[in-house]
Amino acid sequence: MAKWIKEGKSETEIIEADAKVRNTVESILADVSSRGDQAVRELSKKFDNYSPDNFILSKEEIKTAISKVSDRDIEDIKFAQTQVRNFAKKQLECIKDLEVETMPGVILGHKNIPMNRVGCYVPGGKYPMVASAHMSVLTAKVAGVKEIIASAPPQGGEPHPAIVAAMHMGGADKILCLGGIQAVAAMAIGTETINGVDMLVGPGNMFVAEAKRQLFGRVGIDLFAGPTETLIIADKTSDPEICAIDLLGQAEHGPTSPAILLTDSNELAIDTIKEVERQLNILPTAEIAKESWKEYGQVIVCDNIVEMVEVADDLAFEHVQVMTEDPDYFHKNMTNYGALFLGSRTNVAFGDKVIGTNHTLPTKTAARYTGGLWVGKFLKTCTYQKVLTDEASALVGEYCSRLCALEGFSGHGEQANVRVRRYGRKNIEPYAAAE
Repeated sequence: MAKWIKEGKSETEIIEADAKVRNTVESILADVSSRGDQAVRELSKKFDNYSPDNFILSKEEIKTAISKVSDRDIEDIKFAQTQVRNFAKKQLECIKDLEVETMPGVILGHKNIPMNRVGCYVPGGKYPMVASAHMSVLTAKVAGVKEIIASAPPQGGEPHPAIVAAMHMGGADKILCLGGIQAVAAMAIGTETINGVDMLVGPGNMFVAEAKRQLFGRVGIDLFAGPTETLIIADKTSDPEICAIDLLGQAEHGPTSPAILLTDSNELAIDTIKEVERQLNILPTAEIAKESWKEYGQVIVCDNIVEMVEVADDLAFEHVQVMTEDPDYFHKNMTNYGALFLGSRTNVAFGDKVIGTNHTLPTKTAARYTGGLWVGKFLKTCTYQKVLTDEASALVGEYCSRLCALEGFSGHGEQANVRVRRYGRKNIEPYAAAE
């Protein structure tokens, strides 16, 4: 039976904290909805001390921002975007339109249609999340989205140069220097100067994630992408130093980012905890990682590999790093995860920044029912039908008429009956079901 060597915050404490976030977000969304640009400007001034004449960057402002990025950084961004673009294109190749004749004279099909306007949020906060521009903007571009609006918060009172460069290079049509709840609210609801979008995508802190959740329905969202979650699955063959590094490397995202070690080795569990404490004395981002590890870090010891799979699937974490003697066992048997990182040669940072898979992934157990952001999220698979012959229309009409009568839908039934009269048997009376 699994036992917890280290536990984090209780479920009750987490629920109480989530309730406070919900109330804050609800109030801000209502404000933006009623006051538009004025509310957005006040919120940007309050939270980011930033209030420009226009939140939409001009071509000159974009050019100026990009000029501040070093050649080396531009080349690195290009490399990362090449990997993301190549994988997204290969994914797109797997998505096919369909048209099939299911019976003589009856054609059914579906067509994959890119969305018209998408809003891509790129987090800022303590870290400028340059990679998020590749994941959202570039992937939407590959999918064929007609208009891509990208937004990121200011850094030091101005647009962050590298984020602007990544957005522009990824294919953004409009770039906003705007962050937090006010950014996703402005893109989803629309204001006097910012066009509303059809879908919001991109990760963010707990407030951005909750804003997307509350806006869902008014617009589409990619998925629930809250604070980063990392699960390290390891056994006695694993290196506790690497385990600790991979835990803290994600815990540094923020003070509410869960990082969990799941193992069947009590010795590895103890050694990793010791190694985490050692690294927290030297890690430059230790202040954030220490709080995250204290409040949300966990170490779980299982009896065997089967139980490890069961616990991992129950957690349904965003990132799952597998460093065991047989990583493929987890690949074959796990069903709930955002992304898998198999073997010690890879890690979550590769996926976050450069390797090519998308880093916008489900959190809060959403991996039970959805995967992460990918090119297919920007496509609507819409069905259509054609009936080519009188005989087919009459045949389907007779079945449809009887089934409508079974359900009591006389109007629906008459839609079928009129086709039967027109294209087949003539003795079907109006509003009378077929025999």
